[in-house]
Amino acid sequence: MKSTINIGYLVFLSVVAALGGFLFGYDTAVISGTIAQVTELFGLDALQQGWYVGCALVGSIVGVLFAGVLSDKFGRKLTMVISAVLFSTSAIGCALCADFNQLVIYRIIGGIGIGVVSIISPLYISEVSVAQYRGRLVSLYQLAVTVGFLGAYLVNYQLLAYAETHTNPGTDWFDLIFVTEVWRGMLGMETLPAVLFFIIIFFIPESPRWLILKGQDVKATNILKKIYVSAKEATFQVNETKSVLTFESKSEWSLLLQPGILKAVIIGVCIAILGQFMGVNAVLYYGPSIFENAGLSGGDSLYYQVLVGLVNTLTTVLALIIIDKVGRKKLVYYGVSGMIVTLLLIGIYFLFGESLGISSIFLLIFFLSYVFCCAISICAVVFVLLSEMYPTKVRGLAMSIAGFALWIGTYLIGQLTPWMLQNLTPAGTFFLFAVMCVPYILIVWKLVPETTGKSLEEIERYWTSSK
Repeated sequence: MKSTINIGYLVFLSVVAALGGFLFGYDTAVISGTIAQVTELFGLDALQQGWYVGCALVGSIVGVLFAGVLSDKFGRKLTMVISAVLFSTSAIGCALCADFNQLVIYRIIGGIGIGVVSIISPLYISEVSVAQYRGRLVSLYQLAVTVGFLGAYLVNYQLLAYAETHTNPGTDWFDLIFVTEVWRGMLGMETLPAVLFFIIIFFIPESPRWLILKGQDVKATNILKKIYVSAKEATFQVNETKSVLTFESKSEWSLLLQPGILKAVIIGVCIAILGQFMGVNAVLYYGPSIFENAGLSGGDSLYYQVLVGLVNTLTTVLALIIIDKVGRKKLVYYGVSGMIVTLLLIGIYFLFGESLGISSIFLLIFFLSYVFCCAISICAVVFVLLSEMYPTKVRGLAMSIAGFALWIGTYLIGQLTPWMLQNLTPAGTFFLFAVMCVPYILIVWKLVPETTGKSLEEIERYWTSSK
């Protein structure tokens, strides 16, 4: 079958959808370079500062709730267009906003875009992919997220450097955005990839599986012919999907309550929310603060954080290459085991490192090792699993439920990490993260089937036959 697959076309479709992941990563990470400037300009107190950081997460939760319904009703492609419009509106609005309230509103709009794209991009890639390449193609989305993180760090650094070299700014709009109030430029630069995403979406087709679900078999067949080249194979795939849909005559919500599918939804919710309490977002969001707690200067902390972002990106590339060869579950076994070890080592360093005079370079090594283990396992696997676990008819809705759990976890960890660092100490915080890895690995071991190399229809039959 490999010789009849148009892999170049598949990669193109996946890269276009994955661009939404880049916007996700950029919009999430860019905030880190603007907090101090926005706080000073608008005279924010601690609560207002927390609201500025967290308001986009609230938007993400809203976006996740609507993403599945929109994609199931109007299609995967139109929903991606909506997310591109939201990102563009947010970026332009943040750059030109008149006051803090407007800034928050536009950040919430961008957060809604994040929530929508976090569901729809991996879902679309999963539905257009073929079984033997699906893992690495969906992983392109996670790779794009990490590149977005790195891109935001680099843009923030370059724009700040540019602003600092222009000590006599003018009064026009350009100097306001890129010199006097450079945070506007940091947030506004997202306009470029957002507009590109909006334009390029129109060059990809609708998901063939969604078209089959809506009874548009001819359109679906024509798209599948471009993917499989063989008309016979395209027809087989249409019939394969339709054979599963014959068992899905019930409404979406009643279908979710069927024993096997309900089990899949609950498992998806568990791995989505548990993954947030294993430390990854705490490291990505609060890395500089954590490094400063270890006695490093602000400059060294920022440099260490850039290294964390670089390792995260490069490791995701490796995960993309091996995920369909090693398998989803094995990556989780190896990676999460490594996370437990490195989290314990980080906790031990915070307990004894300073008193024993141990160099901070060991803390950096432990952190980078943790990021490697995390990026090659749960970060690479979670969106792949969530995008392929559910039946076609309820895939968008079920992913929204799991995505809602994921974003609730992200919001909670964002709010709780400063409290935990202060009250549990850094050592206690990282020991807690290590403990939370245990139920995750047990759930994947006992309850999640190995989906590597299986078609979406085969995976669907596993859950619908499971009681």
